[in-house]
Amino acid sequence: MRNLKAKGSPASQVAGTTGVARVHESATKHVSGTAIYVDDMLEPRGTLYGAVGYSSIAKGRITGMDLSAVRQSEGVVDILVVEDIPGVTDIGAVFGGDPILTSEEIKYQGQPIFVVVAETEQQARRAVKQAKIEFVEDVPTLDVIEALTAQQFVRPSHFMSHGDAQAALAKAPKRLQAEQHVGGQEHFYLEGQVALVVPAEDGGMLVYSSTQHPSEVQKLVAEVLSVPANRITVDMRRMGGGFGGKESQAAGWACMAAALVLKTGKPVKLRLPRVDDMTMTGKRHPFYNTYDIGFDEQGLIQGADIMVAGNCGHSADLSDAIVDRAMFHADNAYYLADVSIAGHRCRTNTVSHTAFRGFGGPQGMMIIERAMDDIARAVGKDPLDVRKLNLYSAGGRDTTPYHQTVEHNVLLELIEQLEQNSDYRARRAEITQWNKTSRVLQRGLALTPVKFGISFTLQHLNQAGALIHIYTDGSIQVNHGGTEMGQGLHTKIIQIVAEALAIDPHEIQITATRTDKVPNTSPTAASSGTDLNGQAARNAALTLKQRIAECVAEHKACGRDSVRFADGRIYWGDQGESMSFADGALFAYENRVSLSATGYYKTPKIWYDREQAKGRPFFYFANGAAVSEVVVDTLTGEYKVLAVDILHDVGRSLNPALDCGQIEGGFIQGMGWLTTEELKWNDKGVLLSNGPATYKIPAISDTPKRFKVDLFARANEEDTVYHSKAVGEPPFMLAISVWSALRDAISSLSNYQVSPPLDTPATPERVLNAMMATREQAAEQKGKGR
Repeated sequence: MRNLKAKGSPASQVAGTTGVARVHESATKHVSGTAIYVDDMLEPRGTLYGAVGYSSIAKGRITGMDLSAVRQSEGVVDILVVEDIPGVTDIGAVFGGDPILTSEEIKYQGQPIFVVVAETEQQARRAVKQAKIEFVEDVPTLDVIEALTAQQFVRPSHFMSHGDAQAALAKAPKRLQAEQHVGGQEHFYLEGQVALVVPAEDGGMLVYSSTQHPSEVQKLVAEVLSVPANRITVDMRRMGGGFGGKESQAAGWACMAAALVLKTGKPVKLRLPRVDDMTMTGKRHPFYNTYDIGFDEQGLIQGADIMVAGNCGHSADLSDAIVDRAMFHADNAYYLADVSIAGHRCRTNTVSHTAFRGFGGPQGMMIIERAMDDIARAVGKDPLDVRKLNLYSAGGRDTTPYHQTVEHNVLLELIEQLEQNSDYRARRAEITQWNKTSRVLQRGLALTPVKFGISFTLQHLNQAGALIHIYTDGSIQVNHGGTEMGQGLHTKIIQIVAEALAIDPHEIQITATRTDKVPNTSPTAASSGTDLNGQAARNAALTLKQRIAECVAEHKACGRDSVRFADGRIYWGDQGESMSFADGALFAYENRVSLSATGYYKTPKIWYDREQAKGRPFFYFANGAAVSEVVVDTLTGEYKVLAVDILHDVGRSLNPALDCGQIEGGFIQGMGWLTTEELKWNDKGVLLSNGPATYKIPAISDTPKRFKVDLFARANEEDTVYHSKAVGEPPFMLAISVWSALRDAISSLSNYQVSPPLDTPATPERVLNAMMATREQAAEQKGKGR
């Protein structure tokens, strides 16, 4: 059930512009199967097909390699090894440590060693299995605690503090310590990693890549081939999902294909089968977190010492920023007056973990949300009351651990609105009573909030460009630096430009993201796709609007202020004379006015001094809250999510339908991360959960029967595009309410006296173990007379 009203929007809207529910620009193509993804493109004559040979061990060295049988396989044209690379061989996104291919050291199972190219995809995949590679195997480091103890880090640790945590802890009336393991997550995008590279003149190449970061693919392909970036053009029309998995880790496959193009002179396509994709690409970082928290008899936090340790895999990739963001969100929605936070980047022998929706924020939030439940059990209060007591608020309780002031805070109002609309208190009373008489099934309820900072933590990424052409028939072509992966970015950009020019959105066509149209783009990530590219496109549109208005004012002998755009027409003068927008475009052209403009935008106000661990890393915060109700079978540990109520803050919604879709999808994906999606490596570091048979994402049957989403009625007070707020990542963390509700149901076995241990994913096995531990602890407390 959705409430699609943009409550904070003006009462009247121009049909089809911002603030209204407009269908996704590719929706019809998606459902009819006519949307063109990289693998659907018509391939040039003579296209060859690649397959990657990778390591079967997690740590060791290559001592021998015989590829003669590969070369002799049917259809094989050539083989690529690291010695064939003419340029750089380390394609690490930010820091080194990610060789495109290896010939010696092995750091993880799935590390690429060679690439074979053949006349058909099937021939390539068959040939790659003929390789004979000898290894000397070493014992891999797979445990994050082992890596933490040995201080095996991919990047130096980072620390932030506010006040004096140790002094506050020493004086606190009550104190708790806990540790927590938070599992990783496979991206499981519908479209796997794929690239098609076509040779061009002057040593150039046209690269079709399923990537969230075309400019990075362009840069790395150029470096691998040792050519200037201007010889490489990257084209990306749409992805079948990305979720962060194609931010940095799409580049390697494009680089391999490009190197094979250079070697063979033929177009090359490289598409990873699902098993290879899951084996060779990074996941959401698993985390090991701890807290030491002091609080008073009411549950108000006095001091906190928090540690987050990310399992980064074998290399840095984007882990430095990801662990930073986990630290930035270890407070979530709560004021911690005296706090210290440590963040460690642990090196293990797995694939290098990478960006995933939330970018470390969800893993950081988990530890403080555990603390809220634990404190509530310790003081005998409803966890919601403890959460509300510790929220950020005005009057000196509004500074984060990184010293940013929480402005325009709506959290308490939002939570209390959801509390009332979801009938939380009556449901809590009913569930508590029901649990007393139910012998097998126990129900749980939780309301958890989200405060999520919006901006890239790497400051220079907070910029975007756009290019708009108006043609003489009034039709418009827009290009911008963002990438479409199903989230509706292009649709929102169309609405933004349509509103700026007061025209019908049907007159606007968005073309594929291309590095030869808008250069030096940032990745579509950090929930900033619309914030950045929408503002850039709007600025370009306003430039063109200004040019046309000045032309009309000059040639119609009227004041510039009398020229206005409305309902697809241009009006001028006191008599209300007008012409269509299309006639206005032709009129401007005939009077030698440029109808092409670039737009640019950079996020204001943000800064962060990493040495001091102080600053304003985020332009603003997006907020939300969710109430989840679950039922648990105490005999088996199986459970079901019965009902979910969400109230989420998207500012002035640009498109309520798309925003609700993102909220629903983000929540379900987050629920999967916390419940069913379990990554499993064996003791030799071989990934066992490498396909849909061994890795369970949520199915439609897992969707709660009651699933109610409302948008919070408040425009963004910061000057974002039409005062909207980002919506891609924040809803993901609303699913923490499901995990908290499971803990609530388990705690009912102790009459809510015990706060159960429950690592994630909270599979039925873990839930069953948590129930046994809770009963045991409750019996111990009863025996001691507590």
